Amino acid sequence: MLNWDAFNEPEEHIAPPPPKQAKSEEPQQQLAIEPAPVAEVADPTRFEPTGSAAFEAAQQALEQLDVAPGLEELEMGADRVQVDQKRMINCRADLNQLVPFKYEWAWTKYLDGCANHWMPQEINMTQDIALWRSNDGLSEDERKIVMRNLGFFSTADSLVANNLVLSIYRLVTNPECRQYLLRQAFEEAIHTHAYQYCIESLGMDEGEIFNMYREVPAVAKKAAWALKYTQAIGNPQFQTGTTENDQELLQNLIAFYCVLEGLFFYCGFSQILSMGRRNKMTGVAEQFQYILRDESMHVNFGVDVINQIKNENPKLWTEEFQAKMTQMILEGLALEIEYARDTMPRGVLGMNAQMMEDYLKFITNRRLTQIGLSEQFPGVENPFPWMSEIMDLRKEKNFFETRVTEYQVGGALSWD
Repeated sequence: MLNWDAFNEPEEHIAPPPPKQAKSEEPQQQLAIEPAPVAEVADPTRFEPTGSAAFEAAQQALEQLDVAPGLEELEMGADRVQVDQKRMINCRADLNQLVPFKYEWAWTKYLDGCANHWMPQEINMTQDIALWRSNDGLSEDERKIVMRNLGFFSTADSLVANNLVLSIYRLVTNPECRQYLLRQAFEEAIHTHAYQYCIESLGMDEGEIFNMYREVPAVAKKAAWALKYTQAIGNPQFQTGTTENDQELLQNLIAFYCVLEGLFFYCGFSQILSMGRRNKMTGVAEQFQYILRDESMHVNFGVDVINQIKNENPKLWTEEFQAKMTQMILEGLALEIEYARDTMPRGVLGMNAQMMEDYLKFITNRRLTQIGLSEQFPGVENPFPWMSEIMDLRKEKNFFETRVTEYQVGGALSWD
């Protein structure tokens, strides 16, 4: 090994040069030696990169660049952002400055989401594969439930992600909330990955499963209903700032957070988790358990954003608009009841379509009251109390205190 001390050794340690050979007695022909050309010393202050012509063109372009628009956007010399200047929508403060926080809850949810990170490959699918391939492991009704739910969810999370990335992120004008939206979009990608992983592991026909949202009416109706509420705000020219457009955005948020993520997912969640409780398709069920945990946080975040917009813009929350939102949520309920009947034409897994209808009405009441609307089904109870062991819908604000859904690194959950 080289040591810098070797360069400082005294000269006597340096090996002597080899002895000169005795001169030959024979005369040697004198060779004419031409002096070597002196290398030109480069000017150290001169920079000549490869492709200097292109570099010069780049320099000329910079000299002609009009930076005024960029400086105007950055507001050079402007006062620093104050908390009171921040708003959920229509904010004119600098969106590039994350701090100071106005909505601490949004940052907390972002940190909780990061702590919740998991990947589909962490979950062992061996038993599911064997059960799916066996001739008598699952009934036809159970197989239909697995396929229908993978068919709906495999595209539903993509619909949510598209709405977030192409519409919501641009229109929400608060940086800490945008930070969570970025995390949520990544989680939607993980969920789509999870469904693809299940479909591939079980050897299903990928074309059949991924096209159910265009070929199976009960699935297609839910997808079409969700897409209807992205058309207006999905237009790149759409801008908030008027009562009509602000209500359009608020409607989109309620449709996606309270219905698509907050209602459309729960029939499928309860069906697949019921399988897991019966020691069937436990790998798929564990994937859904992680996804349910993520989606519950998404709903909580969305409800907080909706209520914050209402508080900051009370003129939006008219009686007429409230009636419109109530009807919209009930439309979603009707579609999910139809989906339940399609996936469960007969009783299976300790549940049936009527029980699922009561469960969905129970959840609908919860979604309505969360955003300040009136219950539509007073007295309805949860027919699946075991779901409360996974996620107590009456205590969603304390979701992370529960044991089963405690935030931790993926792969640590276990079924009792």
